[in-house]
Amino acid sequence: MSDARKILNPTVSLPDGTAVPTLGAGTWNMGENARHRATEVDALRHAIDLGMTLIDTAEMYGEGGAEEVVGEAIKGRRHEVFVVSKVYPHNASRDGVIAACERSLRRMRTDRIDLFLLHWRGPHPLAETVEGFKTLVKQGKIGNWGVSNFDTADMKELFSVPHGDRCAINQVLYNIGRRGIEYDLMPWCVSNGIPIMAYSPIEQGRLANHPDLIAIASAHNATPAQVALAFVLQHFGMIAIPKASNKAHVEENVRALTLRLLDDEWQKLNALFPAPTEARPLEML
Repeated sequence: MSDARKILNPTVSLPDGTAVPTLGAGTWNMGENARHRATEVDALRHAIDLGMTLIDTAEMYGEGGAEEVVGEAIKGRRHEVFVVSKVYPHNASRDGVIAACERSLRRMRTDRIDLFLLHWRGPHPLAETVEGFKTLVKQGKIGNWGVSNFDTADMKELFSVPHGDRCAINQVLYNIGRRGIEYDLMPWCVSNGIPIMAYSPIEQGRLANHPDLIAIASAHNATPAQVALAFVLQHFGMIAIPKASNKAHVEENVRALTLRLLDDEWQKLNALFPAPTEARPLEML
């Protein structure tokens, strides 16, 4: 049995006032191998136990397989969890959004998705996608909607369409080694009251052994991955959704909530991983 205990997980408010945890659990690459299913389900259940009650998934992940894993993990605990899922761009017509949502609901065996996102820009006009989202909200099948992988120009265009300013969140790639959004996208979202959800905050594990993070981690009896995660979590209005496919990784992630970087450590990190000095194209994985 693990001796890990639930750690206070602060919240971020969506534009409508809904409070969501700053640290959630991602599911990218889950649901792709039946041999790993039980371990993945256990990891998500453990995350819920420890207060990481936001679970992010998508119809793309394992072509629905990750949503099925989520459905199994939240069985009997749906009331404890804030579920986020995403629609493929090619499914994001007005009617296609509705049909995709209904498929996701069936896979997760639930009647509601708390936050439903457009995964990235695609062939359908944003106005159509927003109309589909509006219908789903009216039907009670989703609580809020948002976008993913939208750069500043995309967000401005979204806000120009009818009801586009009802967007609740923008999920983008952000971590200590990929700080491009700090130049323009992050300030724009903050000024417009749109929280940012950071995917791959540990660069899909590649920051877990980064030599430049080892010294800072050692000073806190922590790991480089926890330092990288703390860097993201200590930005105002930021949500992080690292994937953890086993209980040990879940516990490592949750302990990042208690790590507080010191001023001189922030200075070192800013020197090692400089903030952008000019606009850059939005990075994606």
